[in-house]
Amino acid sequence: MARSDAPVVIKKVKKVVGGGHHGGAWKVAYADFVTAMMAFFLLMWLINTTSPEQKRGVADYFAPANVSQSTSGSGGILGGQALGKDGDKNEGTMSFIEQMAPKPPETQDSDGQATENTGKGTAGTTADTDQETDSQKREQMAFQSAAESLRQALQDMPELAELSKNILVDQTPEGLRIQLIDQEGRSMFNENSIQPNDRAKLLLRAVAKVINQLPNRVSITGHTSGSVGQSGQNPRDWSLSSGRADASRAVLQGAGVDQDRIAQVSGKAAKEPLYPDDPSLAGNRRIAIVLVREAPVLPQN
Repeated sequence: MARSDAPVVIKKVKKVVGGGHHGGAWKVAYADFVTAMMAFFLLMWLINTTSPEQKRGVADYFAPANVSQSTSGSGGILGGQALGKDGDKNEGTMSFIEQMAPKPPETQDSDGQATENTGKGTAGTTADTDQETDSQKREQMAFQSAAESLRQALQDMPELAELSKNILVDQTPEGLRIQLIDQEGRSMFNENSIQPNDRAKLLLRAVAKVINQLPNRVSITGHTSGSVGQSGQNPRDWSLSSGRADASRAVLQGAGVDQDRIAQVSGKAAKEPLYPDDPSLAGNRRIAIVLVREAPVLPQN
C-alpha cells in the first residue's frame, strides 16, 4: 500500500533548436548585407570623384592580357629562322627586314661616281644624340631639385620667409635663373649704391648653398630701372648695374662659391626690364644669377 500511494513524477525536457531568440544566423547575413552595401556606396563615390583619364587607367589595368594563339614566339615553328645554311649564326628575321626595307639613296663620292649609303655610319650619331638627351634630362632634373631646395629654404627659415617675394626662380634656355628683385619699400641695394644691404646678403648666401649643389658655371647680371618717358639711357646706370653684379659676386664667393665657376659678371642697365610696360617699376631693379647649361659633348669626328 505504501508503494502504490507514492506519487509518480514525470520530467519533460524541452529542447530548443538554434538557440534563444529564434537563433543567430540572421545576424551574420545582416552583417554581410551591410558590408556589401557599404562597399557598393564606396564604389559609387569613387566612380563619381575620379576623372575619365583615371577611369581609363583603371580599366586598362584590369583588362585581360592578349593571349597568343600560337605556342611559338615568332608565330610558328622556326618562324624566327634560327636555323639555316649558316647554322646558329643566321641573322634570323633581320635578313628578312633588310630585304623588304627600301634601299638608301645613292650619293656621289669625290670622283663623281654614285655610291650607296648603307646608313651604318648613323649609328654613332644616334648614340651621341641619345647621350645628349640623357645629359639634358639629368641637368633638367638637377635644376628642378635645386629650385625646390631654394624654395624649401625660404619656407623653413623665418628670416627668409618674409623675403620670398624678393626672389624669382625660373628656367630659361641659358639655364636655371635666380633673380633677386626689388619690391616697393624693400630694395636689395640702397639708392645709387653698389653695396647690397643685409636682406640682399641674406638671400645671396641662401642662393650660394643652391649653387654649391651643382657643378654648373655661374653668370651674374645687374639690372636697373628706367624712367617713364626717358629719351636715353642714363650713363650712370651702366656702372651702377655692373658694380652691383660684381658686389653680388663677392658675396657669393664669400659664401663658398668657387671663383673658377664665375663665368661672367656684367651690367645691362635698364636695357632688359622685367616689366617692359613700365620701366620705372621697382621689380626692374634686380640681380640675375644664372646657372649656365653646359654645352653638349661634341662627337670626336
